[in-house]
Amino acid sequence: MKNRREFLKTSILSATGLAMAPSWLQGAPAIINSFNKPNSLINGVQIGCITYSYRSLPDQSAEATLQYIVDSGVSAVELMGEPVEYFAGMPASPINRMRMFQLGGKQRRGETLTSEEQAELAEIRKEAEAYGKVVAEWRAKTDFKKFEQVKKMYKDAGVNIYAFKPSAFGTNNTDAEIAYGMKAAKVLGATHVTLEHPDNDAHTLKLGKMGEQNKMSIGYHGHEQQTFTFWDTAIQQSNRNGLNFDTGHYVAAGHTDMMELIKKQHARIFSMHIKDRQTPANGKGNLPWGTGDTPLGEVLRMMRDNKYKFPATIELEYQVPESSDAVKEVQKCLEFCRKALA
Repeated sequence: MKNRREFLKTSILSATGLAMAPSWLQGAPAIINSFNKPNSLINGVQIGCITYSYRSLPDQSAEATLQYIVDSGVSAVELMGEPVEYFAGMPASPINRMRMFQLGGKQRRGETLTSEEQAELAEIRKEAEAYGKVVAEWRAKTDFKKFEQVKKMYKDAGVNIYAFKPSAFGTNNTDAEIAYGMKAAKVLGATHVTLEHPDNDAHTLKLGKMGEQNKMSIGYHGHEQQTFTFWDTAIQQSNRNGLNFDTGHYVAAGHTDMMELIKKQHARIFSMHIKDRQTPANGKGNLPWGTGDTPLGEVLRMMRDNKYKFPATIELEYQVPESSDAVKEVQKCLEFCRKALA
């Protein structure tokens, strides 16, 4: 009882003292609430991260992914579909996604696949097609309360979800799946969804119109096929269509007009991937930041000086050293941004 009385007495005195305290101290609850939460808003530039960066880590659940983000010091994210959808009850995938990423990436880079690799990739894609039908059935009866839970979980940890990237927007997906993906993004609090540019004008037109109906923007991602005019048709089709621009791939494609492109399209860039790649003359490699040819520091400072509001998304694609892990490498990328924007 004595301990209880002392606790009540201390609590009352503390509350009274806070009420009589100067205005800056009365904000203490808000300060406490934000204590130990990540903050990657640097001099007006929102640095985010795509959760694809953590693909090498064993636990890909929504909870583990959130911990990776927080441990990296990142406060905003482009969230891949799987962590959320598995949390919401999506049937488990039989596909070796890591192997699919490896082989698909090799093919996109124009590297020759062996006959065994070609057969393996074909089999994986066959499995993916069958699995896609199972997922479509699940998406048709999804309970979005689980998506609300994810939003709250991430928000409570200090992480804003600005983009969502489920495999729901391809040419093989139904209109129902596309609408599902846009609704899920809205429930998560995202301003836009992202997908690989389908290289199909009819499909970007459809997505743009469905974006208008669902009040959701669509950012189209490009690899080395990006050019200065790559997004022009999609942008003209709908004000909901825009860019998920990739700085590293643009450099690897051999283009030298990145700064002009960003200046021209900044109002339609919904988010931008940042990574350090080499020019074709230097081998096109994905390298630790500051050792490649991508003018990342210049791009970030232009965003700061021009007060561009779209997020710059860390995408970890270079080889993670054996002595490190994805979280540590994302931390290094974020530190690069802090120094560039200091």
